[in-house]
Amino acid sequence: MSKFLQGTMILIVAGLITRALGFVNRIVVARVIGEEGVGLYMMAMPTLVLAITITQMGLPVAISKLVAEAEAVGDRQKVKKILVVSLTITSILSVIFFPTMILLAPFLSRTLFTDPRTYYPLIAIAPVVPIIAVSSVLRGYFQGKQQMKPYAYSQLLEQIVRISLIAYCTKALLPYGIEYAAAGAMFSSVIGEFMSLLYLLYMFKLKKSIKLRTKFIQYVKAGKETFASLMRIALPTTGSRLIGSLSWFLEPIVVANSLAMAGVATTLATKQYGQLTGYALPLLMLPSFITYSLSTSLVPAISEAMAQKQTLLVEHRIQQAMRLSLVTGGLSVVVLYVFAEPLMQLMYGTSEATIFVKVMAPFFLFYYFQGPLQAVLQALDLAKAAMTNSLIGAAVKIVCIFALATQPSLGIMGAALAVAINTVLVTLLHFATIIKVVSYSIYPLEYVKACLSITIAGISGYISFHHSFFMFPLPIRTLASITVTTIVYLLLLIIFQLVKREELAHIPAIGAFFAKKNRK
Repeated sequence: MSKFLQGTMILIVAGLITRALGFVNRIVVARVIGEEGVGLYMMAMPTLVLAITITQMGLPVAISKLVAEAEAVGDRQKVKKILVVSLTITSILSVIFFPTMILLAPFLSRTLFTDPRTYYPLIAIAPVVPIIAVSSVLRGYFQGKQQMKPYAYSQLLEQIVRISLIAYCTKALLPYGIEYAAAGAMFSSVIGEFMSLLYLLYMFKLKKSIKLRTKFIQYVKAGKETFASLMRIALPTTGSRLIGSLSWFLEPIVVANSLAMAGVATTLATKQYGQLTGYALPLLMLPSFITYSLSTSLVPAISEAMAQKQTLLVEHRIQQAMRLSLVTGGLSVVVLYVFAEPLMQLMYGTSEATIFVKVMAPFFLFYYFQGPLQAVLQALDLAKAAMTNSLIGAAVKIVCIFALATQPSLGIMGAALAVAINTVLVTLLHFATIIKVVSYSIYPLEYVKACLSITIAGISGYISFHHSFFMFPLPIRTLASITVTTIVYLLLLIIFQLVKREELAHIPAIGAFFAKKNRK
């Protein structure tokens, strides 16, 4: 159990730092190359995301699950087969997609993006394909062995290298034109990924217990069963991601047409959609790195327990993940709901999108459960069911946008409600699928305690912001009030025993306190 908790805590800390560094990265890009350069950069970015999704093809999750199962029964030969077959698959994909990206760059830049200048960022990002091909396999391997430090450190290294290079590359290339500067920003990402890969290769060589080069071709030829096992998990996982991408692609089209039918002017519709997707949703999704960390640790942890036929341990780990999602998501909801207006004002310089955050925040508690539940489904070999649930949710969201956003009384709020409905529906479908397969006990008292903690912390935050610290400037007032809210919430979690001592012990500072206390 400690391995699962330690891995989760390592990933949470790394995720927090990575998010902060990513924010710095966006500031640097914006300040150096300006709005036009950012536009070119962001136009090429979806191509990068799509290339990574297709090249990885859901393999990190599949590798993580299968390696954990093999490690649980001590089958090193199976681990080697998994790595050999995975590297073969990703190598073939990179051989196909690397030249394809270069060949398609002129067509994409001139025809689809309608701006020939995007050609240079597209060419600059192409070398990332073979790099991602190898690094995705290694990351899946380390996750399967529940060694989260190499995975976490590789993410941090990638961001540090990217930020270190991005200012230099963009400034050096800016005199040649804004498109070259945008390409420099993209190439910084490639170098960051490459350094991350070198670190993963070093750690693999340091920690590996198998020799990959020995009988490599023989393992490839005899890897039909392993290939089938990988694809059984990888294809539905990729399908879920592609469904999400397609849904986000269709969403602005449906929203724009729905608002037009409701009598909203095009310029106003664009502005409102920007407030929803550019301001409100990123803020609501900001805390998701915590549940992403849980998800990453859950796949190998549950796969290992299933391989050892420890059904009680499987239920315990699901219970633990749900409870941790509840308490972390609860704090996110209360902070976002109570401090929506000052946070929007401080982050974006406008509070116009506050209403979206306030309406959607309570529903987004379900969003923080969704990632861990999907990870459980993947670990239980139900990736296809997870994909089906995502497809149902995406279809319902599109229908709800059309049904609600066309109502003049709702307008863009109808789109916000449709996103909330999708979030709740997919989470409940994931949960319903899980309880059909494994035994799961629900403890209503835990949820009552959590709701009570959220309510009391929210009231404390409201009083602090509007009465206790009202004389301070907005940044100090907001920070102080959020601190009060967080302290009250954490104290209530400890009083209600919603966070166990064994979980607190894995937080570095608290863990050191417990260790010192035990020595006494």
